[in-house]
Amino acid sequence: MTEALYLHDSYIREFTANVISVDGHEIVLDVTAFYPSSGGVPNDTGKIFVSDNKASFNVIDVKKKDGQILHIVDTDGLTPGDRVVGEINWERRHVLMRMHTAAHILSAVFNKDRILITGNQLGADKSRMDFDMETIDREKINGYIEAANKIISENVSVETSSMKREDAMKIPNVVKLANALPPNIPELRLVKIGAYDLQADGGCHVKNTSEIGKIELLSVENKGKSNRRIYYKVI
Repeated sequence: MTEALYLHDSYIREFTANVISVDGHEIVLDVTAFYPSSGGVPNDTGKIFVSDNKASFNVIDVKKKDGQILHIVDTDGLTPGDRVVGEINWERRHVLMRMHTAAHILSAVFNKDRILITGNQLGADKSRMDFDMETIDREKINGYIEAANKIISENVSVETSSMKREDAMKIPNVVKLANALPPNIPELRLVKIGAYDLQADGGCHVKNTSEIGKIELLSVENKGKSNRRIYYKVI
């Protein structure tokens, strides 16, 4: 199993690793800071450099398969046993971290008003959130955005911890996405945003809400019976 460095430190931009296996353009490393696409959060991109000869390979996709983290590179040349340096596309990663923490704050605000989040997809340019609301109430939605931005402006610390799954699942609203369950593993990673939110989550987040900036609502859409969607970005 690849050790996922991003679970412990989302700010690692560069790391050293050994190539464990190569299958075409699918590369497995013993450790990685590259985040694989999961739960509506896009994968990281970046580069892998061979330590000996400085040959470089673009990482164009990262995904999980059969418990492994696969790095999809754009060309052949890596071989098992290579000592490599991985370099994250930090500008893209940090935007996604800001988007992700903003999404947690938004979901907490919506959930406080008993509105369930039914889907989400983060992006570097804009993100979307689907939620269960009987009729579109733009005034309420604007109020939720305002409330989320107030939390962000308070420069709240964002902390991660681990807890036994059976204990974590007893926490009310520890999963805020409707019909979603965390992976069936003994310990769950929890992300805590001050006194405002606590969720089971395996993704990358900022250390403090001050890094987010501000949430800007882009649009509101009707996606069918009781299903609404907002698009937003962070600025």
